[in-house]
Amino acid sequence: MVGLDEIFSRSIMLYGAAAFERLRQSFVAVVGLGGVGSYAAEALVRAGFGRLRVIDCDIVKPSDVNRQIIALSANIGMTKVAAARDRLLAINPHLEIDCHHAFFHSDTADLLITRDLDFVIDAIDSLHPKGELIRHCVSRGIPVISALGAAGRTDPLQVKISNLDETTICPLARALRRHLRSHGIPTDISVIYSTERPLKRSDDFAGASTAAPDTYARGRPRQALPSLPTLPAIFGLIAANHVILNVIGEGRLLDRNSG
Repeated sequence: MVGLDEIFSRSIMLYGAAAFERLRQSFVAVVGLGGVGSYAAEALVRAGFGRLRVIDCDIVKPSDVNRQIIALSANIGMTKVAAARDRLLAINPHLEIDCHHAFFHSDTADLLITRDLDFVIDAIDSLHPKGELIRHCVSRGIPVISALGAAGRTDPLQVKISNLDETTICPLARALRRHLRSHGIPTDISVIYSTERPLKRSDDFAGASTAAPDTYARGRPRQALPSLPTLPAIFGLIAANHVILNVIGEGRLLDRNSG
């Protein structure tokens, strides 16, 4: 088996051995393995994180192939957590990966988001589970970064990272602020969002049913949203980058650069 020093030599060259060891020992959860979460999970593993928990209740569907790095024509029908496990272990066979084929909400929060986590990436699509995940993390002092709406966007230069309090344009950001405030939850959490107004579905789909034929939903049906492969990936990579810099200490890299 190839050793970690060989696999991650370029990372160690950048971070240094001590910082890389912090990544290797850190435990991060990615909640939601769609277009955002699947890219975030892979970036964390390629950076050298040694422990990862992946959480998703869905299976790989044909329409996932255009934007989810774990989705292939060959694994349609597989649970997303199993597809992620196979891919991530193929990248780093030493990875400790904890897979949960489960829906995150208040009834599963204690099982899925535990106090031993060092960071959480929220890549959930739905407002109420998203709010519950943030509440759960804030109440336990677990750092979290939340990815907001990537669907329907086409301009990567309008993707930003800031506190939820400082966002503009994004409809999901606005709804999430209201939701958190109504439950007494602080809204100064880190989020990734776009200032681009989302495009509507093409007229080719104007007469289609509310949910696409292969759309998974728990509870009410949700409208399938148009998406490029690139924008969700950028959201996920920014989320992973945020976690990486927080774990190794961004100041360390800035100090070396200025020196």
